[in-house]
Amino acid sequence: MDEFSSEREFDPSAMTLAIRQKTLELGFHKVGIAAVDDRNLPTVDALQRWLAQGYHADMTWMTNPKRQDIRQVMPGVRSVICVALNYYSPEQRPAGAEYAKIARYGWGRDYHKVLHKKLKALTLWLQDQEENIQARYYADTGPVPDKVWAERAGIGWIAKNGNLITRDYGSWVFLGEVLTNLELIPDRPHTAHCGTCTRCMEACPTGAIPSPTVVDANRCIAYHTIENRADTLPATLDLQGWVAGCDICQDVCPWNQRFAQPTDILEFQPYSGNIAPTLAALSQLSEADYEQRFPASALRRIKAWMWRRNAQANLSAQSQQNS
Repeated sequence: MDEFSSEREFDPSAMTLAIRQKTLELGFHKVGIAAVDDRNLPTVDALQRWLAQGYHADMTWMTNPKRQDIRQVMPGVRSVICVALNYYSPEQRPAGAEYAKIARYGWGRDYHKVLHKKLKALTLWLQDQEENIQARYYADTGPVPDKVWAERAGIGWIAKNGNLITRDYGSWVFLGEVLTNLELIPDRPHTAHCGTCTRCMEACPTGAIPSPTVVDANRCIAYHTIENRADTLPATLDLQGWVAGCDICQDVCPWNQRFAQPTDILEFQPYSGNIAPTLAALSQLSEADYEQRFPASALRRIKAWMWRRNAQANLSAQSQQNS
């Protein structure tokens, strides 16, 4: 590659190895590399079918055409460096109906902040290696289908519940990527290992997984508790105590039950109050309490009025069941 030649010839193998070593040094748990070329671009048929069926609900950003061609995100991109961070915390929620359920991803510090700090360090290091290296990082903040590229990079496979499963940590991982104009040595894409298992599909109380790898946001508890900005939630939605996301399809996954292991990242340790809040307390959450309870948290995407709405919807359903 002449554009990267200086006093020494660019060595894709050496650079690829150096990148892998740097990602581990920065604390990433997994890394993989996918090539970007006409032969290796992911198909967009599944995304187009999903959008055509309206399964994205009100998430209009999913229609961004850049999601269908990563070269529109970064012209000149030739490789995608994909990384994963294990966030699993083994604490268990109490079983009482009075408790509100928060998905594990939101128990600790905002994963965007943790990922971005590490990804920025990786990007700056990469740009320092050669004068003409271009690099740009993302972590659930741009039109990059991270699970698709992570599968292409060999990190894991997209499971029937739409999550990415890794052999080492199950699906309890946050994903990020660095796009670069370097032509690196790619990893082999991962193959799927869900087999005939359909536990996630069967366990979903709202039937939000109508077919393998397809999630209908209109019926998804996580979508409604986090993204739905309506004043009220659908009366037919069976929340089962969830107020922020939903872990049901992950909790029942055999890969998670067998391979989940506690994270070594201190920032992902649960904040006080995130494991066992009560529905009654959240149903009356004030703006001041909201600011105090969710500092530097990904759960700030759920505004105070939405916490009240979600908790009140659960309490109303419980009241109707007991009457």
